[in-house]
Amino acid sequence: MEKPEKRSIRFRVLRFAPDGGGEPGVKEYLLDVAKGTTVLDALIQLKEEQDNTLSFRYSCRMGVCGSCGMFINGLPRLGCQTQVFELASDVVEVRPLPNFGLVRDLAVDFDTLFERHRCVKPHILRRDGKELEHPTGEYVQTQENLDWIYQFTYCVMCGACLSACPTACSDPRFLGPQALAQAYRYVMDMRDEGFAERLGVLDTAHGAWRCHFATSCSQVCPKGVDPALGVQLLKREILLRRLRARRDRAGAGLAPAAKDAKRLDGIPEAPPKSV
Repeated sequence: MEKPEKRSIRFRVLRFAPDGGGEPGVKEYLLDVAKGTTVLDALIQLKEEQDNTLSFRYSCRMGVCGSCGMFINGLPRLGCQTQVFELASDVVEVRPLPNFGLVRDLAVDFDTLFERHRCVKPHILRRDGKELEHPTGEYVQTQENLDWIYQFTYCVMCGACLSACPTACSDPRFLGPQALAQAYRYVMDMRDEGFAERLGVLDTAHGAWRCHFATSCSQVCPKGVDPALGVQLLKREILLRRLRARRDRAGAGLAPAAKDAKRLDGIPEAPPKSV
């Protein structure tokens, strides 16, 4: 059986210990890497075999949780999705994501990202609050409406788009592409009735209008989301509402209950097993 190809790779990793009192600096490591190894795999191996003080954030290792966002060879990427050999370089430079506060080594402070995400109220808003709290059925959503917003549901909040955004770098109060794209996702959801409630945050000098459409966010998104598109479409929605060319709509109603379907607390019962 043929052994997997291996190459000696030099990793240049930014190190910073807040309790050490020093400035961030780069430390080099040499590691033999096999084909198929991701940057995250390599960092875990370095931590286990060469330097157990190395700090970074990760969880699922499958490109789902967004925890391992890093600045790899000059671009924001997910460490678990970036294979070392695909970088086509014998030197891999790993730094923390820009535009975030540095916690330790490659781990950054995501409080700002989460705060901005929360302020656009990224959930279905309805006037019939009782139905939301105690559902008796499901709100209707057409396949066409789902298709329209579907790409924006792929966001894993990895911070890559915000770290690549030049506006976020110059304006610390800018909501950023992640929050604005998610706002558009809910504004356009036919079940939602919360546009007016979000308008005070979105229609501001640091909201949607602060975006200069650099599209850097869309270029680096590891999940293929196009936040720049979402922000521009959100601007259009804001303008149409302000000009009263589009009225606030009523959210979709409840779907009719299926005939002969028994429900328990809003959950369909399992079909009987065949004998």
